[in-house]
Amino acid sequence: MASICGALEALTRALAIELAPIRVNLVCAGFVKTELWSNVPESDREEMFANAARQLPVGRVGEAEDLAETYLYLMRQGFSTGAMILVEGGGLIA
Repeated sequence: MASICGALEALTRALAIELAPIRVNLVCAGFVKTELWSNVPESDREEMFANAARQLPVGRVGEAEDLAETYLYLMRQGFSTGAMILVEGGGLIA
């Protein structure tokens, strides 16, 4: 997994240079509660979310709105390019 993340970050930086002045940024999401998990039985899914939340410093798993806010930030301001923004509830430091 770490190699994939490193490759995505390197690709983002390279594309930011190659495609300039078009801006290229990367949003790296952590555990997010979405319809992706709908095939998991509801009781198991809720237990999975609760277990994940207990391991995160923010005390909850992400919501789609958390990611949307990050994308909106990147679209609204025009100065960032080649950046990787983590939206993962502090999971990397926990």
